[in-house]
Amino acid sequence: MQRFIYVLATGLLLSVVVVIADISPKLTMNTEIIRYLLIISVSWWGLSLLWLQSYPASAVLWSRRWVLALVGWLILIPAWAALLYLHGLKHGNWLIVLVVAIVITADVGAYFSGKVLGKNKLAPIISPGKSWEGFCGGLIATAFLALSVAWMLDFSQWIQLVTVIVLVALASIVGDLVESMAKRNRGIKDSGSMLPGHGGFLDRLDSLTAAVPVFALTIISSDWGM
Repeated sequence: MQRFIYVLATGLLLSVVVVIADISPKLTMNTEIIRYLLIISVSWWGLSLLWLQSYPASAVLWSRRWVLALVGWLILIPAWAALLYLHGLKHGNWLIVLVVAIVITADVGAYFSGKVLGKNKLAPIISPGKSWEGFCGGLIATAFLALSVAWMLDFSQWIQLVTVIVLVALASIVGDLVESMAKRNRGIKDSGSMLPGHGGFLDRLDSLTAAVPVFALTIISSDWGM
């Protein structure tokens, strides 16, 4: 029953975002409201870095159910607002494809570089399989993705593009680690069984929930989405 109430409340809050952000079928938006939500989200992910660094001691602060419920809303609501914002832009569908590509590239780059070169553990208590070599490999892979996109689009601001895409990749790694930290604290391996072999459905979304708000905040603060 508690889970059902939480899901229902989450759905209502997501609907409220649509209303307060003034998102209509014509995709007009109150970008200031969305900007505030994205700033809150980025600030929250910055705070989560401190929790990751001090785990397991930090679990005292966030392991209670009501705190986790608030954290869930801090993750889901801004990510929803970010997707609504990106979708409403002129080239929104391609921007969403790009942010998904960033997350996948960071994940694949980290996996293969970690598999071949991984020796130094990134977060041994939280996720023993991740290494600093994999971390660097994922960022390098996303930098190459950024250069490829800049070349294909003949985009002159390629340095800014590389910086933004690498920052988004960093956010995706933080999102992955936060979900791993929550699972580790609960003593479970997978977040669910909906996607066998993938660690659960949440494992496919954790990186995106962190990456999308960072990416959208960058777009909303520039003229790239015009």
